[in-house]
Amino acid sequence: MFINITIEISGERLDIRIDSEQIIGQTLCVLRERNILPSDFATPNYFHSRLNQRPVSAYMTFAEENIFDGDILSMIHP
Repeated sequence: MFINITIEISGERLDIRIDSEQIIGQTLCVLRERNILPSDFATPNYFHSRLNQRPVSAYMTFAEENIFDGDILSMIHP
C-alpha cells in the first residue's frame, strides 16, 4: 500500500508517496541518489512522527512503525 507523507529535514519539507513496506532509511538513500538530498546527508537513526507523537526508527518500515497517510516525520538530531 502506498502512503503520502511529509519528511522534514533541516527546515525543508519533502512531500513523498512511498510504499509502506519500504524501510524509512532506505527512502532517504533513494532521495540522495536522485539529488533531492545532498550527497553528504547522513541518515538519522530516528524521526519524530507527528500523528503518533513518538520517535520512529529509520531501520523499520513505515508499516512497522504505524506511519499512515498525512503523517509528518521530522528528523531527530543526535
